[in-house]
Amino acid sequence: MKCKRCGKEISEEESRTHLGETLCDDCYLNARVVAKACDPWAVYAATRERADSGLAGAEGLTELQKAIYGFIKDNGKVTAVELIEKFSLPRDELESQFAVLRHCELIKGCKEGNKIYIVPFA
Repeated sequence: MKCKRCGKEISEEESRTHLGETLCDDCYLNARVVAKACDPWAVYAATRERADSGLAGAEGLTELQKAIYGFIKDNGKVTAVELIEKFSLPRDELESQFAVLRHCELIKGCKEGNKIYIVPFA
């Protein structure tokens, strides 16, 4: 059988069901545990941990997070749709990556007129 979200081949023993969908462990966890970008405690924890570890900018990020952060910095502002298309990400994956980068105070959302852009934090 295949995971309904990512298409990965999984055995019946490895499958999980969520809202009627058969999912692999990774997709099941992503569906159940949603990172929230607006979480003051997560911001506090992430910024303190990075400061205590001496990390700045893209240091300590995953390769995908570095690429997303770099793309946003290079362009000044981007939309979620642009990131989804550029990195071939499902929306829930982009939201998870955005939350991590927001918690690190590297990026934030910014509304201009009727559009919401993702911009560098500083």
